[in-house]
Amino acid sequence: MASLLLSVNCGLGSRTGRWKSPEAAVIQNIHLPMQSHEVKNRTLVEDIKSLRLITAIKTPYLPDGRFDLEAYDSLLHMQIASGVEGVIVGGTTGEGHLMSWDEHIMLIGHTVNCFGEAVKVIGNAGSNSTREAIHATEQGFAVGMHAALHVNPYYGKTSMKGVVSHFEAILSMGPNIIYNVPSRTGQDIPPPLIHTISQYHNMAGVKECMGNERIQDYTDNGIVIWSGNDDQCHDARWVCGASGVISAASNLIPGLMHALMFRGYDPLLNSKLMPLLEWLFLEPNPVCLNTALAQLGVVRPIFRLPYVPLPLEKRLEFVSIVRDIGRENFVGEKDVQVLEDDDFILLGRY
Repeated sequence: MASLLLSVNCGLGSRTGRWKSPEAAVIQNIHLPMQSHEVKNRTLVEDIKSLRLITAIKTPYLPDGRFDLEAYDSLLHMQIASGVEGVIVGGTTGEGHLMSWDEHIMLIGHTVNCFGEAVKVIGNAGSNSTREAIHATEQGFAVGMHAALHVNPYYGKTSMKGVVSHFEAILSMGPNIIYNVPSRTGQDIPPPLIHTISQYHNMAGVKECMGNERIQDYTDNGIVIWSGNDDQCHDARWVCGASGVISAASNLIPGLMHALMFRGYDPLLNSKLMPLLEWLFLEPNPVCLNTALAQLGVVRPIFRLPYVPLPLEKRLEFVSIVRDIGRENFVGEKDVQVLEDDDFILLGRY
C-alpha cells in the first residue's frame, strides 16, 4: 500500500518507473493580459479637460520616512476648501520619483478613497520604461484614479516614433495628461508629435512647460493645455487661452491661485504674487516648496534625499514674502517661522 501511495503521489509509472505529471497538477495556461479594453474608469475625458486649477500636491513625511498621511489629508482639505479642482498625486512636486511603486499606488488609492468625490485625482504613472508605465497606469486606474499623468521617456530617450509608441501603449486605458518638461526629461515633445497623439480619444491635454508661445500654438488648434509654469500661468490662461494651470504654488496659496485662474485678467494680482512664484523656483522643485511648507508648520521639516532645505538666507526671504502677501492667504494656521539648520531631518534610508 505504501508503495502504491508513493507511486500515485509522486507520479511514478508502475511499469516504467519514470516520472510523469499527475493530471491533477496539469493546469491550462490561460494568458490574462494586464491591459484590456474594458472600461475601468467612468471619468469622461471632458471632465478632465474642464479643470482649471490642479495642484501638484506635496507628499509629507514622518521621521522614519513613511508618509505623514495626517498632514497629507490636512493639506488636501485646504486645497479643496479653496476651490482646487484636481490634484496630481506622486508627480515631481509630490516626489513620485522617490517612491516605490507600492507607495505610489497606495497614495493614489488613499487619495481616491478619501477625496475622490470632491476632487479629480490624477495619478502620476510616468516612467522611461513603457512596461512600467503600462503597469502603473493599470494599477492606478484599478484603485480609482480619474486620469493619469505621463512624461516622455527620460534619460535613455528614444526616437519621435518611439515616443508616439510609448504614449499609444497607455492612451487606451483612460484619460491621460501628457507632461512636457524637457529640463527634466532631456527631450522636448514637439508640436507635431502632440498634434499626432491629440487625435486619441483619451488624450485630455498637455501640461506644457515650454512657454506661452508654444501654448498659444496649441490653443489655436483646439488642444487643451495647462501651464506648467506658475510664473507664466496668468498670461497663459487669459492671453494665450490655456485651460488653467497644474501648480506647485497652489500648495501654499490655493485661494489666490484660484483667483488667478477664475476671476479674469488681473495683472495686479499676478504682479503681487510674482516674488513668491519666482522664489519657489530658485532651486529645482520641490526644494523651495518643501522648505516653505515646513516653515508654515503645515508639514514636518523632513526631506527625503537628495532634496535638502534652502539655506538660511533664502528661508528668511520666504518669511518676508509671506508677510508682504499676507499670512492669511497661505495654508495652515501657525505663524510663519524661520527654521534653523538643525530643525531639518534629512533621510537617506527610509
